[in-house]
Amino acid sequence: MGRQGAEETLATIPLVADSAAQQYLRSVAMGLVAVAERPSLPWNFYLLDDASVNAFAFPGGYIFVTRGLLTHMNNEAELAGVLGHEIGHVTARHTATQISRAQLAGIGMAVTTIASPEIGSILGATVGQGLGLLFLKFGRDHEFQADELGFRYMTRDDYDPRAMSTMFAMLQRQSAAGGGGRLPEWQSTHPDPENRVARNDQRVTTFRGTPDSMMLGRERFLRRLDGMVFGEDPRQGYFEGERFFHPDLRFRFVIPAGWQGSNQPASVIGVSPGKDAIVALALAKGTSPSGALRAFLGQEGIQAGPSSASPVNGIPAATSEFTATTSQGTVTGVVQFISYGGRLYRQLGYTTPAKAATYAAGLRQFVGSFAELTDPTALNRQPNHLRLVTLPRGMTLEEFYRSYPSVVPVERVALINGLVAGQVIPRGTIMKQIR
Repeated sequence: MGRQGAEETLATIPLVADSAAQQYLRSVAMGLVAVAERPSLPWNFYLLDDASVNAFAFPGGYIFVTRGLLTHMNNEAELAGVLGHEIGHVTARHTATQISRAQLAGIGMAVTTIASPEIGSILGATVGQGLGLLFLKFGRDHEFQADELGFRYMTRDDYDPRAMSTMFAMLQRQSAAGGGGRLPEWQSTHPDPENRVARNDQRVTTFRGTPDSMMLGRERFLRRLDGMVFGEDPRQGYFEGERFFHPDLRFRFVIPAGWQGSNQPASVIGVSPGKDAIVALALAKGTSPSGALRAFLGQEGIQAGPSSASPVNGIPAATSEFTATTSQGTVTGVVQFISYGGRLYRQLGYTTPAKAATYAAGLRQFVGSFAELTDPTALNRQPNHLRLVTLPRGMTLEEFYRSYPSVVPVERVALINGLVAGQVIPRGTIMKQIR
């Protein structure tokens, strides 16, 4: 189950391309695994290229950490605390009890797959639910136990356990501030069992070791972050109003005016204001648009309407209207398969029969808008990066922000540096700047 879940994740979210960063994550994690109860599991650790602040685990030792989480931490001990927590979920078999083969079989494509049992719930879904089954939400008892185990593992590996408190405090601040990314945030998948910070502070007071002599690893951790992408990466696709651009894959399209767009892990979707119609683009299986269309229309419960094999904006395509009858009702819409850039894409739009006339023009516009991206401005759009600054003198947070401006607000700079307004920062401190 864990391997299948990991494969689904890796098929939809890219890894950070920096092999040194991947190896660093694994080296920290394996030190913790060595002192955990199940060191012989086939442990795998991955750094995902996503702006969200999260980490999650699958059964069998498949653990993922996001780039966004790393850029919000300030030392290696905080990373060890998160990794220890996720390892604890695995060693305590929380992930195995939370997931079933039936759930795994439905992971990934629910928001854009036409399959009879799913359509009714899809029409009622809000933006952001496409991978809801993938990121398990644990109960508070499981979270408390994982915190306890994470504390055990990090202290056995000689990390300062006080870093778990600063990490939890950062996650609380981040949850209140909100963030980006295509994955859920930590607080949505790891509910707070009462007061995490106070509980960990209590563990520290009864700990028999000497935290002052244990590892923080601040400088070596921060050096790993220098130059890392911060926030959303437009190279993975971005919206400007109703227009969607993907610089790396060199395509563009539009969703209907006034709809809410979301660049999800497995698809790009648009949802009508009334949540009663949806459009989506995703990768498709098959070798040709016509073959993929035949397979789609051949599914049980789907009735084909008028079809076309005409290109769209000079791109090979196969398009058809359709009606799908399910146990939860009937939907009607349009589907189009496009062969572009060595990949096969599926554009899908549908609604209820009662709203078909209302949304027909918008759905047709959506499938007719897929085109090559040629605008140099869009093609050259670049992400923001995290840079390190060593302070030449002591200064307040606000003075740092004025002297070393960032493209994010001062409140975000305070958050990612673990500081508060008005705090005086000593000379020689390594600080994060976003530019």
